[in-house]
Amino acid sequence: MLRLLSSPDKAILCLAAGIAFTAFVAVANELSPHEPITPVPLETKLDQHKVALGGKLFNDSRLSAGNGLACSSCHLTHLGMADGLALSRGVPGNPGVLNTPTLFNVGLNSKYTWSGRLLSLEQQAHSVVESKTAMATRWEEVLNRLKNDSSLVAEFATIYPGGIQQDSVVDALANFQRSLNTPNAPFDRYLRGEADAISPEAKAGYKMFKDFGCISCHQGVNIGGNMLQIFGIFGKPTSAAQGDSTPGAAPESGISDDRPVFRVPSLRNIAHTAPYFHDGSAQTLEEAIGVMASHQLGRTLTADDTGKLAEFLRTLTGEYQGTSLDDR
Repeated sequence: MLRLLSSPDKAILCLAAGIAFTAFVAVANELSPHEPITPVPLETKLDQHKVALGGKLFNDSRLSAGNGLACSSCHLTHLGMADGLALSRGVPGNPGVLNTPTLFNVGLNSKYTWSGRLLSLEQQAHSVVESKTAMATRWEEVLNRLKNDSSLVAEFATIYPGGIQQDSVVDALANFQRSLNTPNAPFDRYLRGEADAISPEAKAGYKMFKDFGCISCHQGVNIGGNMLQIFGIFGKPTSAAQGDSTPGAAPESGISDDRPVFRVPSLRNIAHTAPYFHDGSAQTLEEAIGVMASHQLGRTLTADDTGKLAEFLRTLTGEYQGTSLDDR
């Protein structure tokens, strides 16, 4: 049965609507209609059977030589889907030479690996199994091991008509990785109109981020992950001393012949993915900001500038499976 609202009820509803509208207008006045950053989608439509199967494979050490290493060994949820190390552990005899990139929101990238040479998650999954510093095995051996598991064979058969094949394993892994989105970061809520989702200091940091030119490389939904750029536009950082021979740099990029060129990393959840850069040489967010300001922008920042930029970057921490990474 419908109930007519009393005058006090109407007044409360009108007040609430007015407050919400005022907040929306406040955000609209601060942001342009065409902001260079867009929010992570609140939902990602995927085949959940493939996602679940891919999750099992992600944690399955049979994808590596000697059955001692799984994808999850180097990509841990509580460490921002990275490993917290300067350089990846690698495998016995072939230690890692690069910092482990986060896999959160990885499906929103258009380029993969530090060099950006791979252009899809499927290409990445194909290559990582036989990488000498990652899984260090051969696909033929992986498939033979998996096919000896009758329950896994049955599960694959219900999802993939061809059963366990290289392409079906890769597809399941890619689907799982596409499920690793972290929506609803405070900054995303701000972009959607929630005026108080971030602090005045973070808003000032975002304005600097745009005014200083950081946004020219770190933009789009993933705030990076979609282009290549020289590391060391102004001067040469210590970690770029080897020039275009720097481990992980893109070969023959056509951008520079003597300076390292890398895929611009995503800044989402950056407060949880230290240490930073291809070699893990920056231990803190503030240190990384200083290096980028000096060598990418040709700027010397004040402590206040650095603090406001860091405050903005910390608002990029999203939620995984409904829980903020700050609370995990």
